[in-house]
Amino acid sequence: MSHTSDAPRQAIVPDEAAGRRFDAVLAELFPEYSRSRLAAWIKSGDALLDGQAARPRDPVKGGETVTLAAVAEVQTEAVAEDIPLDILYEDEHLFVLDKPAGRVVHPGAGNPAGTLVNALLHRDPGLAALPRAGIVHRLDKDTSGVMVVARTLPAHTGLVAKLAAREVHRQYLAVVVGALVSGGTADAPIDRHPRDRLRMAVREDGREAVTHYRLRERFRAHTALECRLETGRTHQIRVHMQHLRHPIVGDPLYGGPLKLPRGASDELVGRLRGFGRQALHAEVLEFEHPVSGEPVRVAAPLPADMLDLLRVLREDPRRWEENQRR
Repeated sequence: MSHTSDAPRQAIVPDEAAGRRFDAVLAELFPEYSRSRLAAWIKSGDALLDGQAARPRDPVKGGETVTLAAVAEVQTEAVAEDIPLDILYEDEHLFVLDKPAGRVVHPGAGNPAGTLVNALLHRDPGLAALPRAGIVHRLDKDTSGVMVVARTLPAHTGLVAKLAAREVHRQYLAVVVGALVSGGTADAPIDRHPRDRLRMAVREDGREAVTHYRLRERFRAHTALECRLETGRTHQIRVHMQHLRHPIVGDPLYGGPLKLPRGASDELVGRLRGFGRQALHAEVLEFEHPVSGEPVRVAAPLPADMLDLLRVLREDPRRWEENQRR
């Protein structure tokens, strides 16, 4: 792994810290770094106590000089590419962007280039020194909408902690099969499908997964749902909607056979058949700024394909009634 060199940073251990563990004191002196990163630097000798290597559990006396040779590893070897980004909010610590459907987030075996990470590295080369180029949560390739990316280590550490503490409000719009009569909560653990490694599944031995959903708009045989994530498992909303027997329209993994309302217009049939991705959009992200503490709320407008799907679903009852009167 390559490195970017930073000048060593120093701090004095306060007298009142006498007797406490070196790793705990280090975390207070340098709160912008995660504890796991600091622990790794203690073990590698990049965090020194009065110029000497120390163990994490060694007690400090107070008054020593701590030297952090903070060598920021280049965490991301992906190549920067000039790919347009739709940035909705930015400051020195954060990007909040609107990811289009079809864009893969991380480079991988099948997608070495053209990903969100490649685009971000072109916009801000400094992201290479952050874990996963600053990406703290992801959207599936064919899910559109709002994502937050950390640009600095303090922001990264803070956002990861907020996500773990469920302090980030993530709201989605999903168009699902079936006319629901009420909202509710899907509280069903999720893990890898026992046989199909591409899929996730509800499993008793899975990790806790909670999705709250409420009716946004009801159609003859479909429903637009507002979904709020309490946890952030892979494919969570998609798996939970399938589990409730209301899969997301167009979902290639969890959608099941096409279901059409009786007497559906040719336009609706065509739109439902041709909707080539899961009809799922991350519309709102709300959190306290990890550095300033200010409230941040960013909304991503619905993309054209979902607006068109909703338009055709709204027109369907009128067209059906007209046909009934003929």
